[in-house]
Amino acid sequence: MIFGIITSCKKTEIYKITEAKEYNEYLRLKSNITRDNLNLRLEFWNKKLKEDSTRIVALGPIAKVYTKLFQTTGEIEYLKKAEQTLKKSVEIAAIGKENYLLALARNYISQHMFIEAEKVAERALQIGVNKKQSEMVMFDIAMELGKYTNAKKYLESFANQEDYNFLIRLAKWNDYKGNLDATIRNMEKAKSIAEGSKKGELMLWSYTNLADYYGHAGRVKDSYDHYLKALEIDPANAYAKKGIAWIIYSYEYNPTEALRIINTITQEYQSPDYALFKVEIAEYQNNQEAKEKNLKNYFQTVTDTRYGDMYNSYNAMIRAEEFNDYDGALEIAIQEIKNRPTPQSYGLLAYILNLKGDHKKALGIVESHIIGKTYEPEVYYQIAQIYKTNQLIDKIAPIKKELLSSSYELGPLLTNKIQNL
Repeated sequence: MIFGIITSCKKTEIYKITEAKEYNEYLRLKSNITRDNLNLRLEFWNKKLKEDSTRIVALGPIAKVYTKLFQTTGEIEYLKKAEQTLKKSVEIAAIGKENYLLALARNYISQHMFIEAEKVAERALQIGVNKKQSEMVMFDIAMELGKYTNAKKYLESFANQEDYNFLIRLAKWNDYKGNLDATIRNMEKAKSIAEGSKKGELMLWSYTNLADYYGHAGRVKDSYDHYLKALEIDPANAYAKKGIAWIIYSYEYNPTEALRIINTITQEYQSPDYALFKVEIAEYQNNQEAKEKNLKNYFQTVTDTRYGDMYNSYNAMIRAEEFNDYDGALEIAIQEIKNRPTPQSYGLLAYILNLKGDHKKALGIVESHIIGKTYEPEVYYQIAQIYKTNQLIDKIAPIKKELLSSSYELGPLLTNKIQNL
């Protein structure tokens, strides 16, 4: 799923929509200023905390700074430090404990510790204060755990077509249901509310998420424009730059320029995701040396135990596809199902079983845990492969047609594999 056997990239016409002069200025801008400002804030609040180690008023801001540092740098240590600070806040808070519990739940979500997130969010909900905030976080967690009936219940409990937080979650719900038009419509309404509020963080979140949805819908120019809008607010935003790099790679078929952008990001922003992007580009360029180098860099990073289970699905797929370590991959896939029993997790398990040769068992998982429960194109590629090995040829054609319509989202490597189904 991450890498494919590169043969040739067939595209009758390439439409160029990006302009280097539009994003180059953001590539030159560094996050040092942001990081320095955050460190100054951290120093200020740590000084307050040293004066009184139980000073709850300092713990909240310290956790927020650590979280922002993680978002700015991608360095896992800051996310873990935020977790430690929030745990201490929960322990000593006499008033407003529910706010610290919800912040800790969000931290756990970022770490893919969804079961732990559910436990602390339930504690916040039981307190009864800020019920709406608690229900929104419970919705987020339910979606990650595949508890879609619960998620719908929570969504209905705070329904309000004029509320930003409801609309972004309604968009996520419609995306899960496979209704991309409704997803975009609700996200556009949320964007308008964010722009009316003039709140930079809401606008930034709206632009990057809407850019993603536009990409899924094949509206690549709209996607590009919204990544640029995001960079106008936060010139150092790695996610938006990565989005532009994907457009250049997957839509314009220019891996050299995409790699240039990724390399500028990784000078300051450290995340295993970017090593995997470099691996895919290297394979597309048929550069085995670069591929192996970046795979090595990826594994050196994720062996840090602080990442926990955050990269389970990637690790399992790489072990199976690149190294034929099916037993090791299955062990990780089973753990991922324990962590989040979603159709995507079952798809991972079924796909690896199929690669191992357990075709009937893989098909059974598809029929009992996946069909009709997700519309993710990556999962349907896995289903198509399982149908193929089980000689269910008639079922492949409609899936193949649908997958090829998502070729931009899936990328050229996987598109080549789909063409060969």
